[in-house]
Amino acid sequence: MTERKLRPPARPTTRPARRGGGVVVSGFSVMMLMMIVLAVLVLAPTVSAYVAQRRQILELQTAIAADETTVQQLQAQRDRWNDTTYIITQARERLYYVRPGEVSYLVIDDRPDTEKLESQVPVSAQLTTTKSNWMLTALSSVMVAGLTPAARDAGAGAPTPAPTATPGAGG
Repeated sequence: MTERKLRPPARPTTRPARRGGGVVVSGFSVMMLMMIVLAVLVLAPTVSAYVAQRRQILELQTAIAADETTVQQLQAQRDRWNDTTYIITQARERLYYVRPGEVSYLVIDDRPDTEKLESQVPVSAQLTTTKSNWMLTALSSVMVAGLTPAARDAGAGAPTPAPTATPGAGG
């Protein structure tokens, strides 16, 4: 008889079960997916608390910066109130104080607001120039006022006061 060489029996191949049209699902991938889901569930509250705390820190820092500018403004105002000139100016403007010998005039515009608006002349946005030389106009005005005969004669025609004796003066 002819000898035939016997082949070893074929080994069965171990392949993971295929499900879902060619997607290989192994126990390791299922385990890793469960670990990722567990990590998300454990870390999600911690991360959200961290984000909330960072937002709160940022809001507090902006509030501190606003308060620091307010403090600087108040310190500048306090320094102004330490200046005597500023105090005098504020007393004049706010309280209408005057120094001895001064006369204060307070002009009150009691017209209604509608009249105030109507009486205002609109301001022109265009720059205008005059056609005359203001220096020559001022010089001629002074010359005319000083050289007119009426100005010289007005002082000559007025009577001069006569000296009177004061009572009680011995003389």
